[in-house]
Amino acid sequence: MITLEKVCFAYEHEVALRYIDLHIEKGDSLVIQGPNGCGKSTLIKLLNGIIFPSEGYYFYKDHEITEKALKDRQFAKWFHQQMGYVFQNADTQMRLPEAEVRERTEDCLQLFGIEKLRERPPYHLSGGEKRKVSLACILSLNPEVLILDEPLAGLDEKTQDMLLTFLKDFHRAGKTLITITHNRQLAEELGT
Repeated sequence: MITLEKVCFAYEHEVALRYIDLHIEKGDSLVIQGPNGCGKSTLIKLLNGIIFPSEGYYFYKDHEITEKALKDRQFAKWFHQQMGYVFQNADTQMRLPEAEVRERTEDCLQLFGIEKLRERPPYHLSGGEKRKVSLACILSLNPEVLILDEPLAGLDEKTQDMLLTFLKDFHRAGKTLITITHNRQLAEELGT
């Protein structure tokens, strides 16, 4: 489903990814670990079509993902609905019918137990509440692939347990999960 072939990427003259080959099948759960500065976040940005290989190729479901391909609005909308990316910093919508947006929003608010946050402005939310809202927004799109950068950061223990259970269920439902984490327990729980 996701294939990288000899992918390279550099920020000006600093190489972040060098000849990366990667193949992820539908339904895989992949955990990416490594020290700060090793290219984890760069890889995730590339998988989400935020940046593009300077060399090599990136394919998603046999479609090459390039800057030119994502200039096609219909293709870009389809691709970004497929890839749900939850940033580590929750401060950082696809066009759907209003009724469907409302229904999906209600389902996700209930899933995360955050109905009470419905009317609160984002600047009045705690870090953990922002993380829950961010996850709910992404999940309302029902992505095929869920990409998380340090998903447990800033969450209390009860919410971490709830999120871990949810992620396992998401994966058991046949969805693809890609997680960046320094948390060994999370890596052991989600890695396959």
